[in-house]
Amino acid sequence: MASKLAGRKLYYTINAVAGLAIFFFGYDQGMMGGVNTSPDYVRVMKLGYSTYEGPSEGYVATITEPTRQGGIVSIYYFGTLIGCLIGGILGDKLGRIKTMILGSLWVLFGAALQCSAQNIAWMCCARVINGIGTGHLNAIVPVWSAEVATHTSRGAFIASEFTLNIFGVVVAYWLEFGLGFIGDGTSQVRWRFPIAFQILPVLAFMACLPMMPESPRWLIKMGRNAEAREILGRLRSDDGNVEADRAVREYEDIVATVALEKEHASRNSYVSMFFGRNDGGLHVARRVQLSIWLQIVQEWVGIAAITVYAPTIFAEAGYGARKSQWLSGLNDITYMLSTLLAVVTIDRLGRRVGLWWGAVGQGISLILAGAFSRLLKDHPEKAAQYGGAAAFFVFLYTFVFGATWLTIPWVYPTETFPLEVRAKGNAFGVFGWSIGNGWLTLLNPVMFNRIGENTLHIFGAINFLSIPLVWAFYPETANRTLEEMDYLFMSKSPFVWDEEENFRRMKEEAERARIEGKTAAGPGTPASEVVNVADEKN
Repeated sequence: MASKLAGRKLYYTINAVAGLAIFFFGYDQGMMGGVNTSPDYVRVMKLGYSTYEGPSEGYVATITEPTRQGGIVSIYYFGTLIGCLIGGILGDKLGRIKTMILGSLWVLFGAALQCSAQNIAWMCCARVINGIGTGHLNAIVPVWSAEVATHTSRGAFIASEFTLNIFGVVVAYWLEFGLGFIGDGTSQVRWRFPIAFQILPVLAFMACLPMMPESPRWLIKMGRNAEAREILGRLRSDDGNVEADRAVREYEDIVATVALEKEHASRNSYVSMFFGRNDGGLHVARRVQLSIWLQIVQEWVGIAAITVYAPTIFAEAGYGARKSQWLSGLNDITYMLSTLLAVVTIDRLGRRVGLWWGAVGQGISLILAGAFSRLLKDHPEKAAQYGGAAAFFVFLYTFVFGATWLTIPWVYPTETFPLEVRAKGNAFGVFGWSIGNGWLTLLNPVMFNRIGENTLHIFGAINFLSIPLVWAFYPETANRTLEEMDYLFMSKSPFVWDEEENFRRMKEEAERARIEGKTAAGPGTPASEVVNVADEKN
């Protein structure tokens, strides 16, 4: 069926299929929150004990081994770290479609082991396997999406998939909330069924993948130009015309880029990329650092802290356990709806503006949420006022994060790397995300135990510190073709203002060369060659 689609219909189909993987990713992350509070899970994994709190609350788990509990959750990110590196290699060698199928198989195996786990060792091994598969998908699905999208809608294309990502979180939360009412809450179904449920979207994703088009950029890299032209024709015209102007122009740009990038094949290993060996002036190592640190900072701007601390704020505000659960679920729905704002603004305002206003809104929300939480503790008689204010800023933070910092750090690495190493490049972004997430999964409970609501103030301050970081080192990528990104990063200086000047100069040279029938200054040309072209004309 998909082989007959073209234009917008094909776009929407690809977006929906990629969204299945992103939905799974969100569901898989949100799932463990409910699993961790299941009395039977706590018993099987020897994490604590459960007490009966009456017919309205049922059995409530008490965790006496928080380090063990955190270890089970965080070891998943060790798996994603391994999986993203493997997926990056396979994605560049086997193609995007085959690698996504392989990643899905890892996920299915890991999910089957998780939902049948009988002890903590079994569960940890299953979590690692599941993480390896998720790492494959995280490294490749955004790259595939970016490579088939147009340069003017690339951000919105990927951001719309993240609406499904948070929808996955919402589904996980409410499914587990509902299962808590089965019997007295001690059933194995309460935690085994939610784990098994993730198999369904992955099976649907796998079933659709063989009908999806391969990335035309990867096909050209592998010398399969005829297939690439046919796919570009379907993507860039409503009638599948391979001679459409947009398709022809993009095809020529990709061919020129691939030819020039192959001259530097020795830079393709992870080690060469990380240290910038033999990169022909393309400064791949700079792009690696930008991708890793943007994902690490994404975790340090406070989303993990809010996720952990929000139920405590709701409880201290005087809300009962069930009402606190309702509020947490509504917060997740707010989170999902906020991603729709990202779809509208990510290409219109650009990546930099989104990160800036997001950091300001998040920083203010975290600091005020922390302040009202302190007042709530000091003045329990005013729990309704101070608790309501703290809860409001939790909701506001979640909304702003969903509209900005949730999506942009995932989009950025898919845009900035040369074609020949794009999958590996995005894998570095997932590597950073795995480090940031795993680190804070273990650190957050310790911070909240030692300094309480002041943890929110620390993350609030980090938001404001991220603003000069983005201003100085992260150039704008919105509304620029993937082939033009080399113009930015071929600047010898890492500062944005110098990169923008280099972009302007090199693009002018490339347009002049195109008009005069030359190719010496095409996208991906080493900086020294472009300088020589300019010198010859002066």
